[in-house]
Amino acid sequence: MADKDTGTGFAIGFIVGTAVGLAIGFLYAPRPGEETRELLREKTAKVAEKVKDVAAEAKQKAQAKMAAVKEQIK
Repeated sequence: MADKDTGTGFAIGFIVGTAVGLAIGFLYAPRPGEETRELLREKTAKVAEKVKDVAAEAKQKAQAKMAAVKEQIK
């Protein structure tokens, strides 16, 4: 049985890649250390919130598919 990719894996990879890229960019940015760390904390919090949103959406989709499969089995 072939699995269909709904794009959730791509979205998670994109968000994680963006976070890593931002972190590296901030570390090499010409700013004072404390300012860079604060900016990094803010961006990390935003990315974490997006990851939670994507995970919640993926969970909802998985539950909906599971319910549909159970209904088909009946």
